[in-house]
Amino acid sequence: MSTQLTPEHFATLAQQAVEVPSWAYGNSGTRFKVFSTPGTPRDPFEKIADAAEVHRLTGLAPAVALHIPWDLVDDYAALRTHAENLGVSLGTVNSNTFQDEDYKFGALTHVDPAIRRKAIDHHLRCIDVMDATGSRDLKIWLADGSNYPGQVDMRGRQDRLQESLQEVYARLSGEQRLVLEYKFFEPAFYHTDVPDWGTSYAQVSALGERAMVCLDTGHHAPGTNIEFIVMQLLRLGKLGAFDFNSRFYADDDLIVGAADPFQLFRIIAEVVRGGGLNNPDVAFMLDQCHNIEEKIPGQIRSVLNVQEMTARALLLDRDALAAAEASGDVLGANAVFMDAFYTDVRPALAEWRESRGLPADPMAAYAASGYQQRINAERVGGAQASWGA
Repeated sequence: MSTQLTPEHFATLAQQAVEVPSWAYGNSGTRFKVFSTPGTPRDPFEKIADAAEVHRLTGLAPAVALHIPWDLVDDYAALRTHAENLGVSLGTVNSNTFQDEDYKFGALTHVDPAIRRKAIDHHLRCIDVMDATGSRDLKIWLADGSNYPGQVDMRGRQDRLQESLQEVYARLSGEQRLVLEYKFFEPAFYHTDVPDWGTSYAQVSALGERAMVCLDTGHHAPGTNIEFIVMQLLRLGKLGAFDFNSRFYADDDLIVGAADPFQLFRIIAEVVRGGGLNNPDVAFMLDQCHNIEEKIPGQIRSVLNVQEMTARALLLDRDALAAAEASGDVLGANAVFMDAFYTDVRPALAEWRESRGLPADPMAAYAASGYQQRINAERVGGAQASWGA
């Protein structure tokens, strides 16, 4: 196999885009303690500015996802203009029905019609934000579930979820999409209303063509073969988005590729095989919290990790792999796979970045830029943006 990245590979990498989350720049993190840091944004406008710095140094992060109500502003047209002036756009709008007291026993699945109405209306307001920002995707993650057997009627909740989603889906217009995330547990511990890709697939399939599944890489039980799920959803035409992050135990929201770089490679190798790379129907996004590390460097490292594993996946010798698979050469097939994974593409990527007018080492360039020192000094006083605000 060739271990050299070719002009064709670089042309593919040049198209890659990874959407970054606004909340990664605020104070967010674990369930135990959220630590504050100097220079933390005080409003969505400053979050966008920090995200734009990531894109300026990497060329990989041209869009910023919003979270409502964490990113509420009076004028979304002004926020959109602010982003565009900084060279980025506003991307996915994420809904939030897991903080209000009313949602203690569910939101879109709640047995009380008034609470369901509140949750539906929140999603309709999120679509209003999409209209103002030019966003395409409404991403829904639900904390809905139960803790004890007999606590709820699980089938009834699935029926109510479908009814609620139908109304939200009907409000979408043009190219707008609904992407439904899943998570196998937490904060509900007995059952979760959308616990797996199959449930998400069943729900969105009943909605229509513009309803898709969102796969968060941290939302699976230990040992889950995530690349199999990637394959299946691509095969079914229902993989709408990734939320990239890493986990060691539960949903840790750590830097993508930090816990298991080989898993990230396997996932992206399957994305490439299935036609999901640089496919406008499959959005790449980070969903991470930086609680103890610096936030902007954390995002820079994250998008570079995705780029590096994509480059390695592009080096996979598909012809040799197919021949080994067809002949039953188990070890030969595995060797082809591992050769690509073990190839160090970092020097070639650094040289390529320089050829595009980007820093060879974006992490070092950020450290030397003085940006962190400047925002540390400028953003003194006022309330820092944080999880839940």
